[in-house]
Amino acid sequence: MILSKKLNPPKEKLQTFSVKKINIPLILTVSLLCWFIFTFLVYPNINLLFETFWVDGAFSTAAFTRLLSSERAMRSLRNSFLLAFSMIVTTNILGVFCVLVTDYFQVKGAKWLRLAYMSPLAYSGIAFVGAFNFIYGSNGILTRLLVGAFPNFEPTWFTGFGGVLFITTFAGTTNHMIFLRNAIKGLDFQTIEAAKSMGATPWNILRKVVLPVLKPNLTAITVLVFLTGLSATSAPMIVGGQDFQTINPLIITFARNINTRDLAAALSLVLGLSTIIVLAISKKIEAGTNYLSVSKVKMVLEKQTIGNPIANIIIHILAYLLFAIYALPVIFILLFSFSDAYSISTGSLSWSRLSLDNYLMLFRQTGAFRPYLISIIYSGLAALIVVAIVLVVTRLLHRYKKRFILMEYLMMIPWFLPATLIAVALMVTYDRPSIFIGNQVLIGTQSLLLIAYVIVLIPFTLRMLKAAFFTVDDALEEASKSMGASNFRTFFKVVLPTIFPAIIAVSALNFNSQIADFDLTLMLFHPFTEPLGPVIMSATGEAAGIEARTMLLVYTVILMVISSIVLWLANGRVQRR
Repeated sequence: MILSKKLNPPKEKLQTFSVKKINIPLILTVSLLCWFIFTFLVYPNINLLFETFWVDGAFSTAAFTRLLSSERAMRSLRNSFLLAFSMIVTTNILGVFCVLVTDYFQVKGAKWLRLAYMSPLAYSGIAFVGAFNFIYGSNGILTRLLVGAFPNFEPTWFTGFGGVLFITTFAGTTNHMIFLRNAIKGLDFQTIEAAKSMGATPWNILRKVVLPVLKPNLTAITVLVFLTGLSATSAPMIVGGQDFQTINPLIITFARNINTRDLAAALSLVLGLSTIIVLAISKKIEAGTNYLSVSKVKMVLEKQTIGNPIANIIIHILAYLLFAIYALPVIFILLFSFSDAYSISTGSLSWSRLSLDNYLMLFRQTGAFRPYLISIIYSGLAALIVVAIVLVVTRLLHRYKKRFILMEYLMMIPWFLPATLIAVALMVTYDRPSIFIGNQVLIGTQSLLLIAYVIVLIPFTLRMLKAAFFTVDDALEEASKSMGASNFRTFFKVVLPTIFPAIIAVSALNFNSQIADFDLTLMLFHPFTEPLGPVIMSATGEAAGIEARTMLLVYTVILMVISSIVLWLANGRVQRR
């Protein structure tokens, strides 16, 4: 035994070193994402601050001094906050009423009412303002009827604060019809029945049971409404007149002139700071909100009858009055889009003058259809690019958890900034060669608008796709990997099909939101590739010719058709899956 030990001495343990495999694709992907985030999300905004406060090599507040001394700028600021606070009242009252009459109370024709109340989803933005201006503007159909009936009637009655508030209020109720309806459907019917058994009146049930449950949703919607009013652009520009202009139109005006671009930057910073403060306050309110579920098994809500006959009549009258306000622009624009120039100029309808000539002219003339084609290309590319970028980011967040949390926060920067501030930051930063983009100049190019579209779509897309990613069962990925599939194959064969419905829905919403964009487009579009938004804007002016007004109607109808088809296809795709 001793001899064997000598002949076979114990082998010395060799010290081994494991070299961790370098994931080159991951490094390249993260590097490209970091470049994109810094170049287009972080650096332009930092540079905007530098350009505003650092003049001739020294710190300066000259831009804000000029801003404070400008009566026009101060009046625009006051008007913006006046509109925002007014919309909190008017839009919430109107939005809650629309949801109640379509989903809470038993109102006859609720399906038709809901269809009309949700019509702004099909042609929001500049097209919606143009449609209302076609009815109520100084040359509108209703205005002409009133002037004919009352010769002393003022044709510009719809111009100013009242007209802007009217349009923005009816446009803002889409948030209620989307988010508040889902909250109403989620109400526990048992709590309503319990309140009834205790002798509570329908009004008390609505005030003390229903509305408190909807408070978190109403808080979030109120913030959205306030920010919408604060950054309103198209309505003040079209119907605001000289007496009621808000911040964004003034920013656009200042940004077009190199001598007043510092004022545009200062106004943009004020608007951005206001947005951040409002979002911070809303976050604080949400953090202090208690969510309470009163039962483990909820009963489906049954629509409530309106017992008081007088109240029932009043509610029906108001519901159908709102139906008319929502539906008339759609109906008249559809009918007049088939009419000739004489009918449109005089505001008279005649069956003998209806034809397809306007639509044939749209498709026969390259110049007429060109804005649509450009807008479709821009919005389609933006929807595809932003989904591709966000898919990579959400995959990293899902797989590596908190390792890339800073990347997530940085990609949410556009959520806190108004579109005009983003546009001004890009204009100020890339109006000269920059090392971050290969010493190229972006301003005046066709790519700058596409980049801006992608930037503003990132936060919404990230929030939606991140939620979809975290619904994927980790066991599915583990099973795929255990069968020998690579990470790449697992993603495309297991993860991507699972979240595909969410991708389709988000892409459709992104496409519709940008196809008739106005704020970014008016500031960044290339003169040779003019999208739909500026074209619609020029057709709504008082000096617009009859041909431009005719094409405005056709543009609006086609826009409604395209948006409706996209939403229908996306919804159908999601439902089938």
